[in-house]
Amino acid sequence: MSSAQGLAIDTSDSLHAKEWLRAYQRVRAATEVICAPLHKEDYMVQSMPDVSPPKWHIAHVSWFFEAFILKPFHPTYQTLDPAYDYLFNSYYVTHGTPFPRPERGMISRPTVDDVYRYRAHIDRAMAELLTDPPPEHLPEILRRLELGLPHEQQHQELLLMDIKHILAQNPLCPAYRNDLTPPPAYDVGELGWHAYPAGVRHIGHDEAEKGFAYDNEMGRHRQFVEAFQIADRPVTNGEFLAFMKAGGYDKPDYWLSDGWATVKAEGWKAPLYWVERDEIWHHYTLGGLVPVDMNAPVCHVSFYEADAYAQWAGARLPTEAEWETVARDVPMKGNFVDQDHLQPVAAAQSAEVPGQMFGDVWEWTGSAYRPYPGFRKLPGSLGEYNGKFMSGQMVLRGGCCATPADHIRATYRNFFPPHARWAFSGFRLAKES
Repeated sequence: MSSAQGLAIDTSDSLHAKEWLRAYQRVRAATEVICAPLHKEDYMVQSMPDVSPPKWHIAHVSWFFEAFILKPFHPTYQTLDPAYDYLFNSYYVTHGTPFPRPERGMISRPTVDDVYRYRAHIDRAMAELLTDPPPEHLPEILRRLELGLPHEQQHQELLLMDIKHILAQNPLCPAYRNDLTPPPAYDVGELGWHAYPAGVRHIGHDEAEKGFAYDNEMGRHRQFVEAFQIADRPVTNGEFLAFMKAGGYDKPDYWLSDGWATVKAEGWKAPLYWVERDEIWHHYTLGGLVPVDMNAPVCHVSFYEADAYAQWAGARLPTEAEWETVARDVPMKGNFVDQDHLQPVAAAQSAEVPGQMFGDVWEWTGSAYRPYPGFRKLPGSLGEYNGKFMSGQMVLRGGCCATPADHIRATYRNFFPPHARWAFSGFRLAKES
């Protein structure tokens, strides 16, 4: 949900525009806190085509407010530089021609200082607009702002993902921060299971409920779910290491065809960021290179790796309908960015409900990312936000250690291609009852 979730918004009353301004300022400040530990040299690096330089992220989220709120609705707004509309458009081809994603690291100018001036320029204009909004446009301004705030929160998580990938390429393994909250020490014990009966479930966001949701969560619908069991926690690093020691990366038996081809082409032998030093497995974290905590959820694995492990373990990944069935009755608590670990951590488990459903790692499901019944894209260029990616992607659920706590909900549908590993992605097992 957006940071403004919970406000009793009456879009005809300009008082609420000021409340949204405070929410806007709170979200924008959080982005700058994430960037504060960076050196200027860090802002420019693009370590692979899927990673964007931090400088581009902080410019793009400002461009979003400029393109979709300020230019259409601020009566006297003047852009700082017309070229920014090209440089910082991500993928909105109905709006204009985006600069190629794999080449974002080539944009040495505007400089970091220029981008922060651009950001401040946008913030001043947004404050002007929300302090004295045009009444006839206020409902649409707030509707777009309600999308723009969680959009920036998504980029806060992407920033941490991308910063981690950028710094991990440095042979010195520099820490992004040396003052992260230390992880707790828990022995999570043997994997347990919770059983759920067969029945018709209501899946998706209920538009009658208060609170923001993306368009891809809409289309609440009935779905019959067969009886199933789900693990009481995500798969741990120790459990995944057992798969590795059993030759999991060397035997095609457990792998989907595309997954096995990817393993061979990429030379995967372990999760992303894992390295063996003196016969001890370490992994790169935002706090630097540290020994792997065998009780923490395994992270930075692709859908292919999650599915292969499940096959090896005699189980499967849950469907997103099964995952949501469970999550609706689980407290929305967990290890989010707010806890300041910035990595998955071990946690004590409850006997009553599955643990760590929210936070720690985005959990791969066995469901392809496709529209719900009755799905309708948003009108105009904002319709490109989610709908055009509903092919070749798999659904993940639950948020992670880099997700703001007020951004997530039980119906939230994240999605990545099955080979992606740089997200904070893990998994839990399911099986038939």
